[in-house]
Amino acid sequence: MIGKILIANRGEIALRILRACRELGIKAVAVHSEADRDLKHVRLADESVCIGPASSKESYLNVPAIISAAEVTDSEAIHPGYGFLSENADFAEKVIQSGFIFIGPRPETIRVMGDKVAAIAAMKSAGIPCIPGSDGPLGDDPEENMAIARRIGFPIIIKAAGGGGGRGMRVVHSEAHLMAAITLTKGEAGAAFGNDMVYMEKFLEDPRHVEFQVIADSHGHCVHLGERDCSMQRRHQKVVEEAPAPGISEEKRQEMGARCVKACLEIGYLGAGTFEFLYQDGEFYFIEMNTRVQVEHPVTEMVTGFDIVKEQLLVASGEKLSFVQSDVRLRGHAVECRINAEDARTFIPSPGLIEQFHMPGGPGVRVETHIYNGYRVPPYYDSMIGKLIAHGEDRQSALARMRTALNEMVIGGINCNIPLLLDIINDPGFEAGGQNIHYLEKKLGLKH
Repeated sequence: MIGKILIANRGEIALRILRACRELGIKAVAVHSEADRDLKHVRLADESVCIGPASSKESYLNVPAIISAAEVTDSEAIHPGYGFLSENADFAEKVIQSGFIFIGPRPETIRVMGDKVAAIAAMKSAGIPCIPGSDGPLGDDPEENMAIARRIGFPIIIKAAGGGGGRGMRVVHSEAHLMAAITLTKGEAGAAFGNDMVYMEKFLEDPRHVEFQVIADSHGHCVHLGERDCSMQRRHQKVVEEAPAPGISEEKRQEMGARCVKACLEIGYLGAGTFEFLYQDGEFYFIEMNTRVQVEHPVTEMVTGFDIVKEQLLVASGEKLSFVQSDVRLRGHAVECRINAEDARTFIPSPGLIEQFHMPGGPGVRVETHIYNGYRVPPYYDSMIGKLIAHGEDRQSALARMRTALNEMVIGGINCNIPLLLDIINDPGFEAGGQNIHYLEKKLGLKH
């Protein structure tokens, strides 16, 4: 077993990793920016190292500083969490070259999955259903690109091969706008991602976002832990997630889960990962694979009873997974709400001093957060300050517990999005289940 891990992240996920280390008897090193000296996991870790100023570029994205911190603390492994460097193949490579264990997939796997064109090709080869598209990057021949679009059928979407997080995408509804859209997206992709490669796909008008959780060890074993529905989104950012996805049959779940497992084994996947799909008219279409632990992993943990982060640590230590596919049984239903320090109507971030904080409780309620009374939310990072998860014997009881928990939760001194989350949980359409990815934006009167 690994003896000491450096946690290359901040906030609630850093605290989550620290807790998993504690359960396994692993020492933990916290790295932090100058703005994050008072983070809870920094105070609780066995050791802490300041790696730079508040700016992410100079701290949490500063690869030499993170590697140096691992060296001076005699760490054996580095866990990247999510965001920041978690899906950076070059970082993973440098971690390994420096003599440390990278807690995640192999660099070459991250590199392939980070290139959307290469990922789609790999998934097609492995038998994963994909959205009809250009089957590769678009060239510079306007006639050829028009022929591809006509074959697929409008509306289509132009996507950056190196994009992510909802950036580098443009929907085209007619032939007249196709060429300009390709040119604009290529320009934006080159500026944002350093890679102007773009590709074309059929634009699904009313899909849901459904993803499958997988985890694989280095002994040829891989399992899936069922699916999550993440369709409640605003500008491609998830707001509420749940497991299992409403309306997915057990037969379809096992079929798609088995396909994801087969794909993992074929590409030699290692660690935790998520296959993200658009789901429309009873069919799944692959969009990307996240080669890291997801923000919404707790809902899967709640319905399966397995600790995904602990399994990551075990797998990275060279151990076999602690369970097999036949051990996986989905029990009840779980819902997660992302708690953000932002205005519930305008979504403007609201950093500042937390003057009052009360966590909800009761059966089936879980809180993942790094905040506390007197903590000052800095203005430099993502506005998410926690996650509230509720589990029940069925979807209705999970929603009832979430409703109660949101009403109990008190965060004073800053604005937060609890009013919006309550509005979603109480919404009749959401209560009915199975809404598409545009539902929340339409509800809020936003364009999509």
